[in-house]
Amino acid sequence: MSKYILKTKDLCKKYKNVYAVDNINMNIKRGDIYGFIGENGAGKTTTIRLITGLIHKTKGEVELFGKSNACESKINKNRKRIGSLIERPVFYDDMTAYENLEACRIQKGIPGKKCVDETLEMLGLYSDRNRKVKNFSLGMKQKVGIAMAILGDPEFLILDEPINGLDPLGIVKLRNFFKKLNKEKGMTILISSHILEELHLLATSYGIIHKGKLIEEITAEELDKKCRRSLNIKVDNVKKASVLLEKELNTNNFKVMEDERIKLYDFVDNPKLVSSIFSKSGIIIEEITAKGDSLEDYFMNLIGGANS
Repeated sequence: MSKYILKTKDLCKKYKNVYAVDNINMNIKRGDIYGFIGENGAGKTTTIRLITGLIHKTKGEVELFGKSNACESKINKNRKRIGSLIERPVFYDDMTAYENLEACRIQKGIPGKKCVDETLEMLGLYSDRNRKVKNFSLGMKQKVGIAMAILGDPEFLILDEPINGLDPLGIVKLRNFFKKLNKEKGMTILISSHILEELHLLATSYGIIHKGKLIEEITAEELDKKCRRSLNIKVDNVKKASVLLEKELNTNNFKVMEDERIKLYDFVDNPKLVSSIFSKSGIIIEEITAKGDSLEDYFMNLIGGANS
């Protein structure tokens, strides 16, 4: 059994003269919750559509459960092991929640009707199962879409912006639900979301896409190390301050960010020492604060570097 649920190799999708997806090499291990991050138009949904077979690749390979699309029949068989919600739910507005899931069950060839009620119960939709979906709120419709995606307990769940339309309490409940699916059912999950704070509470690994290119894959553990606490320093002379850090404080454990702030990973508990060294050399300190990066900070710094 392959330890990877999904691998892509130099995966590309070209529209006219523009690559929406440009040589992506993605690796998702069995049991991961993979946070897929990128701005609008970065190529997230296009990548997901290539993985699920909804659009044809320009070139490259997709490997699912150890089977490559070099053998189209085998990879299409393996795609039946995927549940997905892409962009927004698609259902019959004039049918009830139960009827929509039952139609989905038949289409997927899942035996037995019991799973429909069980899935509705898991998403908190059971009491509304006989209401027509057109009368549901946006958040409830999103839950119906997720219910359809997880029907039949797929091994690999792909969700594109799954918390759209949900209130804060609904988001927390859904986060705990995804963790439960991952832990108790061993479900591997790919989640694309622009709400980075929420992904930071959920994902075990990340893929960051920018302008069609996958610029980094990183585990949650590696990310936490990179987002460790630091002194964030704003001064009037960045070059002089950098030299002083190296010569007077004997450290190169810092980096200069896009906005010319200095992120110093040493002396976090002794900002007075840093201030003193700068002041003696005539450097004006506009700000010096200790904090840790969020996933949003890390993402913005990374794509800022990519833009540079």
